[in-house]
Amino acid sequence: MIQISGRPFEPGELGELDRIDNAILQRMNDSPVVYTYDSAGELYFEIRLRKSIMDSSEMMNRSRMKFATFKETRGNTNYWHVTEIGGFQLQPGVKPSDAIQDFYNNSAMYAFECAGAIIIIYYHAVLKVIGEQFFNELFPDLYIYSWHSDTDLGLTNTYTDHILPGDVVYFDNPDFDPDTPEWRGENAVTMLDGYFFGHGLGILRAEQIINRLNRLRRRGATQSAYLKDLVVKPSYKHLAKFSNLSRTYNPYKWNVVVIPHNEDSIPYDQYRFYLSHVFQS
Repeated sequence: MIQISGRPFEPGELGELDRIDNAILQRMNDSPVVYTYDSAGELYFEIRLRKSIMDSSEMMNRSRMKFATFKETRGNTNYWHVTEIGGFQLQPGVKPSDAIQDFYNNSAMYAFECAGAIIIIYYHAVLKVIGEQFFNELFPDLYIYSWHSDTDLGLTNTYTDHILPGDVVYFDNPDFDPDTPEWRGENAVTMLDGYFFGHGLGILRAEQIINRLNRLRRRGATQSAYLKDLVVKPSYKHLAKFSNLSRTYNPYKWNVVVIPHNEDSIPYDQYRFYLSHVFQS
């Protein structure tokens, strides 16, 4: 169900919509969750960004970017410094928007694991929606490693079996082969019509991803891979506020520590667990 300023949403409030817009709205209306917005514009921003996330996922799937472990991470050093732990640190003097776009422009130069792939997709999707000026003001000092991200992306997770197009989910492979721990699971973007995009696997149905992961289990494995009820998303409402910022906006940033765990393909809640333990110690 969708509510705008406390009242039920009327389909005509957003004007003419395409098939993808309507698919997202239909999933929202079918949900037991009530999606609340201050305005129709705020709702439309979320729809546009969800669609952009799916589009960036399709573009990554069509690109020459490769799956790689942290040890095998590589990139275009004109834009990124590849750190010792397998992260991408923005080079001095480079515009963040140019660096994110280079993943797609020079895709054959890049290889990374699937959590970092989601962060790249998020940044690319946001860039397309809010434009270079606002993007560079919001994200001036990019560092991509696992699930580490800028606070203005506002990543959060919930536990639910109701997923929307553009949501990120996790396929867990608890009996993964210890010789190939990068296949402990797969972070994937929810696409339309029952498909998911996972970096290194492609755009597949849930059962196909599970079958692929099952072939990468340890000898004697008894537990199948499965789709967790974990859903990750950016803060659409927070980002919507920044889509009309003045040219002089200077966001205050919390400095979030990077957690160098060296475990490829972990889910977001596991990274949050590591992060919480750092702050508790």
